Amino acid sequence: MKYRKLGNSGLIVSEVGLGTMQFGEAMQMGGLGQKETNEMVDFALDHGINYIDTADVYSLGESEELLGNALKGKREDIVLSTKCRLPMDDNINHSGATRVNIMREVEASLKRLQTDYIDLYQMHSWDPYTPLEETLRALDDLVRQGKVRYIGLSNYMAWQAATALGLQERQGLEKYITAQMYYSLVGRDLEDDFMSFANYHNIGIIVWSPLAGGFLTGKYDRDNPPPEGSRFAEAGQFVPFDIDKGFEIVNALKSIGKRHGVSPARVALAWTLSRDNISSVLIAARKLEHLEDNIKAVDLELSDEDIKQLDEVSDTGIPYPRWMVLQQAQAEDPRARTLKPEKFEDGGPWEDLRVKKMPLEE
Repeated sequence: MKYRKLGNSGLIVSEVGLGTMQFGEAMQMGGLGQKETNEMVDFALDHGINYIDTADVYSLGESEELLGNALKGKREDIVLSTKCRLPMDDNINHSGATRVNIMREVEASLKRLQTDYIDLYQMHSWDPYTPLEETLRALDDLVRQGKVRYIGLSNYMAWQAATALGLQERQGLEKYITAQMYYSLVGRDLEDDFMSFANYHNIGIIVWSPLAGGFLTGKYDRDNPPPEGSRFAEAGQFVPFDIDKGFEIVNALKSIGKRHGVSPARVALAWTLSRDNISSVLIAARKLEHLEDNIKAVDLELSDEDIKQLDEVSDTGIPYPRWMVLQQAQAEDPRARTLKPEKFEDGGPWEDLRVKKMPLEE
């Protein structure tokens, strides 16, 4: 196993972390019981994984309960994270990033996980109905009380994360150190805005669903739809993407995997691990052999040619204003070539289109 820093903190986590949506039966994500959960957790720890992520809403608390049982006697060996914000029942106040709900849910998670503290406590998503300061002060209180060590966000837009971080800095509150976000070869939206924000502020990105709900395992193509009983078939297209483009990406994964003698899933995970500011990539499986294959992605070294092939086949273009920002910062600013000449060895990523290029006279 290889390890990295968890965002802007001193905690060290494994490059791949164990996701736990498959623990419990209340969600169509795996349905693993206690025996299977114990085996999965033990296998992960034996293979060097020291980071496990869950959430209160996963199977409505059952995932946390199963994980808490599986971690008896092992709690101090891992970095444990969970999340709150989404509804746990029909009570209208049992939802949101309110002070009352955060305080209730952290106590419930501590009880289910059978622990005195949570290493990383994350807001599962932005709450448009609650004042941001209320949320951030409640999280700051949890850190001061010792129930939570660090805090993170999940599924925020860049402006939301930047607003939260600015308020935390101005008011001296505990700051978000991580962002748990969806990112994959069929879902590269994070690159348009959020990733540059995270890099600038040293926010560690924790990737969820790097295989796009199992699609990038390479098991499915136009002639072989997801079989009955598979997670992709049960949960549907959990993350949205262009299915036709997705098949092109899978073909590239298979081609590169054949060159290296590894699975398409391992190639997809290795590509994700190669990106900027990734603290950990969450992997989840229902079978130990699949988990083992995913773990081995940390040892797969993709060549520049491999990366280029995957980048090109999965490229969806660059939206405004990012393309203008990059053009002005790289093509139109002479400092770029001076400070980072290696980026311009092949002509540079951007051409200055303001000036018409005249053909050279023969």
